[in-house]
Amino acid sequence: MTRFIVLLRGINVNGRSLPMAELRQAARDGGFPDCVTYIQSGNLVLSAEGEALEVEAAIESLIERHFGMTVEAIARSAADYAGIAESNPFPDAVPKALHLCLTKRPLKADVVEALAERATHGERMASAGGALWIDFAEGVADSKITPAAMDKAAGSTLTARNWNTVQKLIGLAG
Repeated sequence: MTRFIVLLRGINVNGRSLPMAELRQAARDGGFPDCVTYIQSGNLVLSAEGEALEVEAAIESLIERHFGMTVEAIARSAADYAGIAESNPFPDAVPKALHLCLTKRPLKADVVEALAERATHGERMASAGGALWIDFAEGVADSKITPAAMDKAAGSTLTARNWNTVQKLIGLAG
């Protein structure tokens, strides 16, 4: 069995509600008996056989069946996730401002350049470890780097977690 970290896209924002306690129980009943969740933004840590793509599909299917929602899941093995975290290009960033952005498909090579013109609020960006990193040093709220712009520039669905959450998920994955 492999430990996986699974990130759900767009949960408990803009009216898309998915209670984590119910999701955790559905996952446990659906073949992931050691599933734990962290905060309300759609973070799961679980053990499974197979590859990350299979885990993504299984979680997406489970959510569709149990909750009637189409939700995209992005999974990495805990080891891969920790390795990505080790590539942090901005170790001096404020933890809540630094975001690790993961994609379903490989990141486009020019993602940073594609987003550069939108970085008008002091953001720093880098591609490292197969992920996009954004330091929203002056805050996310006023940034012109929107989720839609990130998806387009990345060439794939993308979801982001701040450094505090990244570290907590690594700890939960043990």
